Amino acid sequence: MARPYSYDLREKVINAIEVDGLRKSAVSKLFNISRNTIDIWLKRKAQTGDFKPLPNKPPGHSHKITDWDKFREFAKTYGDKTQKQMAQLWEGEISAKTIARALHYIEFTRKKRPMGTKNVTRANVRLS
Repeated sequence: MARPYSYDLREKVINAIEVDGLRKSAVSKLFNISRNTIDIWLKRKAQTGDFKPLPNKPPGHSHKITDWDKFREFAKTYGDKTQKQMAQLWEGEISAKTIARALHYIEFTRKKRPMGTKNVTRANVRLS
């Protein structure tokens, strides 16, 4: 994700327009930034009183399952059901894929033997 312009640069651009009286197109060429960017900064300053960049939102989606202890109990209770059936039993709208991701997140498994088996074969050893 692209980083926002620094506050120092934003300040210089706004001052060049408001204090020095330069035109937006001249300031755009001088600082090598888009005129649309300048318009956005001026609009933000008019609305909020400052032209700080908006906080970055990390990529991802809003998680529909937030109470993980409750989901663990749900998985213990309905762990024998399919993911589609579990999605229908869970409160609110949720997909089977979301149930799958959540089960993976809490490390829930349906295997009878959760730990992997150890290989008991021996390497060939020559007797001399």
